[in-house]
Amino acid sequence: MRTLSLVLAVLALLLLLPALFPLMGWLNWMVLPLALLGAGLGVLSGEDRAFKLGLLVMAVSALRLLLGGGLL
Repeated sequence: MRTLSLVLAVLALLLLLPALFPLMGWLNWMVLPLALLGAGLGVLSGEDRAFKLGLLVMAVSALRLLLGGGLL
C-alpha cells in the first residue's frame, strides 16, 4: 500500500504538469481526486512522502482551478 500511495501521488504530479498550460485546466478535475487518493493512502500506510506530495499537488491544482475559474 505504501508503494501504491507513492505511485498515485507521482502520477498526479505528472498529470498536473500539462494541466498548468492555458486551456488545459479541465485536467485539474482529474488530478485533484488522484492526489487526494494518493495522500489518503499515504496517511493510512504511513508513507510521509506520498502524503506531502499529494498535498502539494492538491494545493497547486486547486489554486490553478481557482485562478482559471474552474475550467480554463
